[in-house]
Amino acid sequence: MVAGVVGLSILAFIAVIIGTATGVGDNDGFSQGLWPAILTLPLYGLPLGFVLIIALMIFSGLRRAREARQNRE
Repeated sequence: MVAGVVGLSILAFIAVIIGTATGVGDNDGFSQGLWPAILTLPLYGLPLGFVLIIALMIFSGLRRAREARQNRE
């Protein structure tokens, strides 16, 4: 899930860079079609990916601690 969110956000960021280089932004072109969603995806996707990585680290640490506690008994 983390890789999907971050990967999609990075692809959207690259699409914006390519779109700007090819002139899509001329005459307010970024406000039409799928471009508004593509523009806002990295704004929400990258922080969400960061939060998901932190959650993954916490849950992984809790699981490992529980397994270590069970192996000691």
